Amino acid sequence: MAKRSKSSERWLQRQRKDYFVRQAQEGGHVSRAHYKLEQIDQRYRIIKPGQRVLELGAAPGGWTHYLENKLHGGMLIAIDPLPITCGQNTQVIEGMAGDEAVDREIADILDGAQLDLVLSDMAPNISGIRTVDQARAMDLADTCLEYCQRWLRPGGTMTIKSFQGEGLDAWVAMLKKSFDKVNVTKPKASRSDSREVFVVALGFGD
Repeated sequence: MAKRSKSSERWLQRQRKDYFVRQAQEGGHVSRAHYKLEQIDQRYRIIKPGQRVLELGAAPGGWTHYLENKLHGGMLIAIDPLPITCGQNTQVIEGMAGDEAVDREIADILDGAQLDLVLSDMAPNISGIRTVDQARAMDLADTCLEYCQRWLRPGGTMTIKSFQGEGLDAWVAMLKKSFDKVNVTKPKASRSDSREVFVVALGFGD
């Protein structure tokens, strides 16, 4: 058996100690991400039965599972190039958000309907160069906003993962021109040593 690197061993030790990892395993959830979305939803009430929801960066399915239990007759479109654990009613698109082929599939599924909620747990592939990684993260945020401009209904909501760093404050300020209320939050399930934050934008186009 190959010897684990020190970094992978540290990751495993952190996973074993992590309260929300243990909770996810004991509760039968796909990943600890379940609790991040749950805590955001409890605070902002962004998910309601019957909604049409677009989930970007859905793999492995932590948010998807939570959404499936909340939507009750709504529509869930989940996008990721990696496999997503989901129920039979979730409409999965295999690919990268922003690709033309993916956009066509979204349009075909919606068939003229509008979304109530755009969610994103996307993150860039980490290069280790902070400025490069932050720029990539902001590109993903722009993709989410473009999807809102194309398919989100007036009054709809966008909630995305982003990262503290250059460009985020200006992007959030710009977002306030398109949404009534914009909040930057860090749920308890998000690791304290992570730059990860979530942007919750309410009241699109009002």
